Amino acid sequence: MTSFPEPPSDDYAILYLENTDRELPLKLNSNMRYAYFKTIAKGGKAIIQSCKDLNLSRTVCYKKLRPEFANDPIEQKRFLREARVSALLQHPNTVPTYEIGRDSQGQYYFTMKLVYGYTLREILDYRERYDLKQLVNVIIQIAHALEYAHNHRVIHRDIKPENILVGPFGEVLLLDWGLAKVWNPDGTSSTEDDTPNKTVTILNKKVSSMTDTEKLQGTITYMSPEQIRRDPDIDFRTDIYSLGVILFEILAGRPPSIEETVDGIIKQTLNEVPPKPSTLTRIHVPELLEDIAMKCIAKDADDRMQSCGELIRLLEEDWASS
Repeated sequence: MTSFPEPPSDDYAILYLENTDRELPLKLNSNMRYAYFKTIAKGGKAIIQSCKDLNLSRTVCYKKLRPEFANDPIEQKRFLREARVSALLQHPNTVPTYEIGRDSQGQYYFTMKLVYGYTLREILDYRERYDLKQLVNVIIQIAHALEYAHNHRVIHRDIKPENILVGPFGEVLLLDWGLAKVWNPDGTSSTEDDTPNKTVTILNKKVSSMTDTEKLQGTITYMSPEQIRRDPDIDFRTDIYSLGVILFEILAGRPPSIEETVDGIIKQTLNEVPPKPSTLTRIHVPELLEDIAMKCIAKDADDRMQSCGELIRLLEEDWASS
């Protein structure tokens, strides 16, 4: 059994008095607060960097829109929603948000806790090194985050291994609330929610490279049938479906849909019942876990687990002996 990530020694510095007791300037300039930027990742519409918060003497995660989207009103609204959803959902399995603001060019940014570790995708790439109990615990922790979000009437809508981070000190964090769905008090939602997300939009375009194809397939593999259909009455059970796909992949070594094309994955997701994980691997699959996974990925939302609380209770049972 392999332990989850060890902390990089260079990134977990010892705290000294020069870090904690340095006086603040009499006048604080918000545009001079962050320095020593280093790009961590570039997403489809955002750039994520690490930087030093000079006021608090700590390294943080700094997120901003890519230049080509920075002045787009719809993307700005979605960016603000992501930042505020992240800030409002204060749970041990979500990333703390520190500040939202505008930079010297007037563009939006927000800062978050910087956590070192591996994504669940990186861990699953070496699945044989990890004990099943470790991986099921990751699912349980993410289910706790979703239960909290769902109780606040927020749907994540982008649950996948790439958006789950496992840190060296027991952290299990659900990342990226950029596709989160929220409602008005009267039950209506934002008009932007009716716009096809980037995954569905690209379906009608020519994919330019193998990398684009892999990213597109990797995202759509975890989408529920109702999310693919863009059902207007989609609810929190779409997240339960996506988490069930990840549990299925942990058990079987592959997701339920493995077609080579996006259209093939869509057809399988909408129309075909996948084989049970135990039929796809030589490794023993506990019966209870298999039943849980299959129920989570039922085509009809009414046939699935009806809450993350129910899912957590079942995952915490003695499934090892089943």
